[in-house]
Amino acid sequence: MGRTVTVPIAVCLLAAFVITGSSCAIRPRLKVENAASTAVKGRYSLILYGCTHFNDLRTMAILDREGDLYTIEPYAPDFDYRVIKNLPAREALKRAGIFVSSCGPDFMQSRLSMIVTKGGGVAGYEVMPLYWSYAYPGSDVLDTYYFMKKDKIIAVIRLKHRVEMMREDDFGRRAR
Repeated sequence: MGRTVTVPIAVCLLAAFVITGSSCAIRPRLKVENAASTAVKGRYSLILYGCTHFNDLRTMAILDREGDLYTIEPYAPDFDYRVIKNLPAREALKRAGIFVSSCGPDFMQSRLSMIVTKGGGVAGYEVMPLYWSYAYPGSDVLDTYYFMKKDKIIAVIRLKHRVEMMREDDFGRRAR
């Protein structure tokens, strides 16, 4: 019995290694901490992620600080996001706010957080939409995390599991 369990696990790990082309070492996540808009200074590339259809919950904005050591890049196909380069902080925040508020009817407000590098510096900011809790289980529907890969910070953006399950269940009820 132990052998039948061990072999599939080893095969899965080997497949994951081959598919991703990376080692099995787990990359530590970068910290994300609340921030005040007054802390955002300088110039930024604005990454507008999602809003590919009405009520696209996988929508957020990332402000990537220009001229630092790192580039932030979403782990997503190019058609899921667009980048506007070299914006002053105030303009980047304004556009980010408009973007995250315009994609769905249940938008309540946005939250600004800083993306902190391993050395304690700020690589950028995320602007996250928060929704009315009557519409979804909790106002924060996205699970985002950032990790280093050479000179890039990779942003992984997903719906929280409970939100995805609710939407799948809701879709199943409408299809019947």
